Amino acid sequence: MSHKLSAEQVQFDTDKTIFGFWVYILTDCVLFASLFATYAVLRNGTAGGPSGAELFNMPYVLVETLLLLTSSFTSGMALLAATKRNKSATLMWLGITFALGTIFVGMELHEFSNLVQDGNSWRRSGFLSAFFTLVGAHGLHITAGLLWLVALVQQVVQKGFTSGTLKRLQLFSLFWHFLDIVWIFIFTIVYLIGVVKV
Repeated sequence: MSHKLSAEQVQFDTDKTIFGFWVYILTDCVLFASLFATYAVLRNGTAGGPSGAELFNMPYVLVETLLLLTSSFTSGMALLAATKRNKSATLMWLGITFALGTIFVGMELHEFSNLVQDGNSWRRSGFLSAFFTLVGAHGLHITAGLLWLVALVQQVVQKGFTSGTLKRLQLFSLFWHFLDIVWIFIFTIVYLIGVVKV
């Protein structure tokens, strides 16, 4: 008995996977929306401690933002190269994406470390608790994306451009662009608005 799938079945399975991934993205939207709402409520709850205007280093955060925006571009270039079956270009763009994402996470950890060392940890006020939770949740998603990226590179190297590999590259690119959009909201709502003294 043959278990070979028809083209229609393969397409149906692919469509189900993509639909399922969109459902996951929507659940992440709900998660981040709740974290943004919590931050909006607590942003002025400094308990006599420093506010964002006193803590945030905007040139530093701008560099982080540019790194992440550039990594979104390079992930798109990797997907474009993959659709053209250009293995070396795909691996190069994925490598650059990984490097930029790693630097971004490193800068975020450095920012958190400096805040904690200065006595401004998540325990000091409602504002800082909401800040660490929101920005930290995004950082954890970026870290998960980097681990996924390592697995993708391994698959491209070992298996080449199978339909499964191409689908995973497409889903990764969607995930990475989503995190980029979330960061733009964080940059605007947390940092830009945060430096404006109310």
